[in-house]
Order: sequence, then C-alpha cells, then structure tokens
Amino acid sequence: MLRVLVPLSGSARVATSSSAACTIGRSAAPASLLSHFLPSSSPSPTATAAAAAAAAAAAAAVHLPHAQHHHQHHHRFFSTTNSPIDTIKRRNIGISAHIDSGKTTLTERILYYTGRISSIHDVRGKDGVGAKMDSMDLEREKGITIKSAATFCKWNDAFVNIIDTPGHVDFTIEVERALRVLDGGILVLCGVSGVQSQSLTVDRQMKRYNVPRLAFINKLDRQGSNPWKVIGDLRNQLKLNAAAVQLPLGLEDKHSGVIDLIELKSYTFEGDKGETVVEGEVPSNMMELVHEKRTELLERLADVDEEIGELFLMEEEPTPQQFKEAIRRRTVSCQFVPVFMGSAFKNKGVQKLLDGVVDYLPEPREKANYALNRAKNEEPVEVQCHKDAPLLALAFKLEETQFGQLTYMRIYQGMLKKGNAIVNVNDGKKIKLARIVRMHSDEMQEIDEAHAGDVVAMFGIDCRSMDTFSDGNMDLAMSSMFVPEPVMSLAVKPRETKMQNNFAKALRKFTKEDPTLRVKVDSETKETVLSGMGELHLEVYLERMKREYNVECVSGQPNVNYKETIGTKKVFDWLHKKQTGGAGQYAKVIGYIEPMTEEEIKEHGKPNEFKNKCIGTNIPPEYYPSCEKGMNDAMTEGALVGCEVEGVRVVLQDGASHAVDSSDMAFRICMANAIRDTMKKANPSVLEPVMTVEIEIPSEFQGAVMASLSRRMGLIQNSEMNDDGSGLKIECQVPLANMFGYSTELRSLTQGKGEFTMEYFQHSAVPRNVQDELMDKYRMEREAREAA
Repeated sequence: MLRVLVPLSGSARVATSSSAACTIGRSAAPASLLSHFLPSSSPSPTATAAAAAAAAAAAAAVHLPHAQHHHQHHHRFFSTTNSPIDTIKRRNIGISAHIDSGKTTLTERILYYTGRISSIHDVRGKDGVGAKMDSMDLEREKGITIKSAATFCKWNDAFVNIIDTPGHVDFTIEVERALRVLDGGILVLCGVSGVQSQSLTVDRQMKRYNVPRLAFINKLDRQGSNPWKVIGDLRNQLKLNAAAVQLPLGLEDKHSGVIDLIELKSYTFEGDKGETVVEGEVPSNMMELVHEKRTELLERLADVDEEIGELFLMEEEPTPQQFKEAIRRRTVSCQFVPVFMGSAFKNKGVQKLLDGVVDYLPEPREKANYALNRAKNEEPVEVQCHKDAPLLALAFKLEETQFGQLTYMRIYQGMLKKGNAIVNVNDGKKIKLARIVRMHSDEMQEIDEAHAGDVVAMFGIDCRSMDTFSDGNMDLAMSSMFVPEPVMSLAVKPRETKMQNNFAKALRKFTKEDPTLRVKVDSETKETVLSGMGELHLEVYLERMKREYNVECVSGQPNVNYKETIGTKKVFDWLHKKQTGGAGQYAKVIGYIEPMTEEEIKEHGKPNEFKNKCIGTNIPPEYYPSCEKGMNDAMTEGALVGCEVEGVRVVLQDGASHAVDSSDMAFRICMANAIRDTMKKANPSVLEPVMTVEIEIPSEFQGAVMASLSRRMGLIQNSEMNDDGSGLKIECQVPLANMFGYSTELRSLTQGKGEFTMEYFQHSAVPRNVQDELMDKYRMEREAREAA
C-alpha cells in the first residue's frame, strides 16, 4: 500500500489509498470522489503511486489550491486567529540547540509546511531575504540567531506558538526566558556532532523549568551522521530516558525519509521542497533493525509507564494507540524523551516531527505552573489555566520598536482583553490595554483578546522583564528566571561627545531588554563599563548601537570578570561611633562570616547570604534591613583586586544601639566596615571564570592542538575520535583569560579546518602566582589614579 500525504495550510492533508477517503482538516469527502482515480483490483506499486498522486492533485483541486501553492491560504489562516483558541488545541513550544545544529533551518521548514510562509529562504541571507525568524540584519549577516523570535502556526487542528531561540552561548538568556514560559520544547541535535556544549546548557535550562521535550536528530544527510551515537549521548551525557520513535531511511547522501516504529510504516518526502509525504511499507531488509529498536522503545517505556510495563511483563504487544498514549503520558511528566529524525535542510522528517509536537507535547493545562502567594511568605500556589479564573500573566521579554516598547506576555490564567485595565503586581501600577498582537517574527497581527495558555505581545506597557500582571484581585506573583552573571567587561565611550545622549539612551534600552547585559560607571576611572556573556555578546551590542542609534563607540580591551571570596570562618565585633555635635552615629554588630559551597549558593539563589540570629532587642528589629544593605555594600568590592565578592554567608548574632544616635545609616555603615575588615582575615582569594571549551578538528592536528591547550592551562575532560578516525572532538576546561586570540591560533594550527565553541562553567580560584600578579596590577593602577 502507498499513501500520499500532502500538507495544505498546515491542517489540511490529502491522503489516498485503496481504502482511504480524501480528508481536509477533520471533515472527510465521500469515498466516491476518488473512484475515478483508484483501480478496482490490487494495483502494482507503480500504478498505486501514480493513482495516489493523481488523486491527491484532483482532491486538492476540488477543495483547495495545489499543495505547491498552499501559501495562498495565508490570509485565511490569519483571519481565524482573531477568536481565542481552545486550550486543548494549543501547544507552546521552544526550539533550542547548540549553534549550527540547524534549529532556524528547521523553524523555516515548519513555517513553510504549515502555510505561514510561501517560500523557504537561506539562513545566512545569501538569497537576499534570509530566514523568516532571523529578522535582524545582523542575524542574517552572521548566520546566527541573536534574539528569540515568536511566531504561530496551525498543524493537524492544533494552534502552535513557537519561539525560536539562539544557539550561541553568549545569548543564552534568550533561551532561558523562552523556556521559563513555554510548555514544551524541541531539542535539536546534529546527527554528526551529537550532544555539544550548548546542548548541555539547554538541557539544564529545560530541567530547571521542567519542560517536556522531543529530540530531533538533524543533519542525517551529512557525512558521518550516526543517530544511535547521538541517542547514546542523550542517555549518557544528559541522563535522559530517550529512545527512537523513528528509524532513518538511509544515511548521508542516501537519506530519503524515516520509518515510524509505532505505526510500522515508512515515510519519504518528495516534491521540490519535500512537501509531499509518501507513506509506504517498511523495507524488508530493515525489519530486523526495526524489531530491535521497537523492542528498545518498549523497554524504555516499560521502565516508567505502568500500563506498558504490565503489557511487557505479560509479553503482549501494545497497540499503536497504547504506544502513543504512553509516550504522551511520560513525555508530559518529563520521564521520557521521544527521538525523531531527519534533515531539515534536505526537507526530510519535518512534518512527522510536527505530528509529534501535537501528539506528545502538553497543552497548557497539562503543565503545572505555580505562583507565589506574597501574603503568605511566598507560598507556592498552582495556577488554574482557565479563561474564567482571575488574570495572572508574566512579562518575559521586552523589545523596543518604532511603535514603542513591545512586551511579550504569557497568560497563565484568566484573559486579556483590549480596552481592559490590568495591574502590575510588582509596583501596583494600573495599565489600560491599548493593543494586543500575535507575533510572526517581526510582523504583527492585532487581536481583541487572548486567553489562559496563550503567548501574546502588547504595546503601551511600561514594565521590567519578569513583572507579573493581574486584574488587581490577587496578591500572587510568578517566579522569575535564572539570570547568569556576566563573565567579560569592556570600557566603552562614544567617539564623539555630541552622541552622549544617544549613547545613554541606547544603554538604557539594551539593559532593559537583556538582563545579562550590565552597565556601571567605574567609581575611580569614571569609565562606562559594559559587562556581558562574552566577546560576541558585547560586539553585537556595540554594532547595534552604531546601526540603531548612530553612535560609534571607542572600546578598550576586553577584561575578564574576576570575583573574590573567602576560605575560612571569622568572627567580627565592630563598633561604629561618630560624634560631631548634635545627633551622632552609633551602631555595634557582632557575628561571623563563613564561606558558602556552590550547592548552597545555587539553593539560596543569590551570591551571598545574610542570616539574622539575634535574640532580644540589643539591635532594634527596624535596623535589620540596614544591616543586610551594609553587607551588600561590602560585597561590591573585595580587598584583593577590587572585584565583587561571592560565596559569603554573614550571620548577625548580637550588637548594641543608642536611643538617640543609632540610625539606619549608622548600622549600614557599621556592618559594611565590619565585613570589609573581617574578609581580609578570612583567607580571601580571587576567582576567575573557567569555560567549557569544545573543539572539533581533523585528527591529524591532534598533537598541535593539545599542546596549544596545555599552554593555555587547559584541563582535558574528554577526547573522542569519530567512526572513521578522520575527526576528533576535544572537551576541556580553560580559564577565560587564556582564551583571547584562540580563534586565530586554532585556524592557524588546523589550516582553517578547526572549530570551537565555549560556554561558562564556573568561577574557580586562580593559581597563587596569577593572584599575586592581579593584586600588583590593581595596586599600581590605584596608586596611579590617586597620584593623578
């Protein structure tokens, strides 16, 4: 039997076989409609294929334009979205991956097959257009995604909100904010490289927010592709219970489609852009492998699903429906990861992946989300994903446009309606909703209202990222997201003084959009210092400043963001007393400081911790907040090299006050001075950012590259040769300060054939000789400034 499946405007697909009817969406045409094109007796495969193609064309001609022109329904599709969508038929997903795994290429195909765009364009913009979701000129020039972009489409009667996220580690906050508000995700993996450094980061982010996921092994048309090695990486490196739900039909240049392990059918993707999905039988020479991998899938499911486990023990074969229901249950509960396969660039496997999104990822009501009850010490409260519940929404992304600030919002419960007023829970401000839009990359469609479970954007809302909005009837706030600390800094200033206003305006806008971009004025040099996640991160913002604000900047050399910490516990007993006539200042604090472990810092959620263990009222309770502020003041500048301090717990045990001379300021100053003095005695040390570096090279250059890493104080974690021995992947940890200029050196060492990526691993103590050098440099710079 052969079936031809042609997608038409996403939800419309024509299926023909000797016993099939033509279906468009959920309504089926009479079988007699196809009788002119189907033979009455069993046909040969060739005849069946021809008949099926003719039937598909005829049916499409009767009901809709031909599949090659399915984009003509673009406007019809837009008009249907003005009314709210049933929560059950909605999916909110993010597409995430390591850089160059084909994530944006995959999104481009999804938009094409669902009828949201009329043609497919090159990611790097070589065709003069570029991928739809990379709307910035910089993205198209560099061939990378810099900002997350939202869109929506329809597939198999389901409405799908999609956020395409960057793959480069410097823009990881875009992945973080997307996964914070989405219900499901697609983790895209390269069929050759498998799990890479940013794959590990995305995995941590998905686990942090309990995001169910599908895995898509992409680039199976590439030389050296090996999906079974990639699945092994998922299990061993990411510790995921992953199993294939498909097999590839051929690899490398022979890759033509996939075999569905549940339905036991093959699917090939034909037509100029793979828009025609042809269903067929499983090739006989692959039956043994199909049986092996289907059994493996069954065993993996049986480990986590009771129903499948019972069938497995009774040696009964699950039906396809039982398989699908179990996969959905365990995917939604984050206990299983179904693995799909294909090649987005070669237009293979994307439609079946879309089927998986609808079949296996949760609708909004299936994903548990919690708000914090501010009236009850931030006690978690599960939100009700229903339009009739009181409104609760989270602003997760801000973007400046020509029309003003665009605020992206996820609605967790209740509804947003144009003209209604909402309240910012964080500052109590009331805001009237002037415009609500759905985003399609940089295009917008206005809507009148949106319901629980939806992702929309709004104009006219002055807020910060991660602000919660309600209808004013609840004191609940959604939890925020994890924001990594910057690892690199750059002193910047406008080339021309007359551009100072635009310079300041650009910095305000950029730091509001991106919480990982920090700006401060150095208290001693008076320089504006821009801090971010890496060289590319800072470079992109300087380029944006030039393009968007006409401000050309002069910048210094990039500097590593060192930190300081302590190594031992030390007590303090500090008196601050100042009398200058009239009311003076008096405060005394007693307690101790001690180092925190990495686990304690993560659990606390802040770099330092203040604990109040005072008994009695020697320090009046109203001064406790001032003591904590004093601690924070002390942590802004360490004693060794003037860097921020982290990993310190301050415990306040006792103290003294004066009825007249004590004040908030007195206790703040007292605590700050007490901690600064005590940290000098607590075995302080300097920490430097260490990066996880992943290098891919031809194996012939192994010796030279290893020697180079050794000179840069790299610690090799793993090295792995590919199957034919021609290529090598090296994973190592290297201090960020030693990575400057490595790109040029690697190109030179490997004749331009080597590539590397890196991501932040942790801050670690620098060697003693390096600490001494940093201290000498800091002291000399300080003396030079004081002399000037």
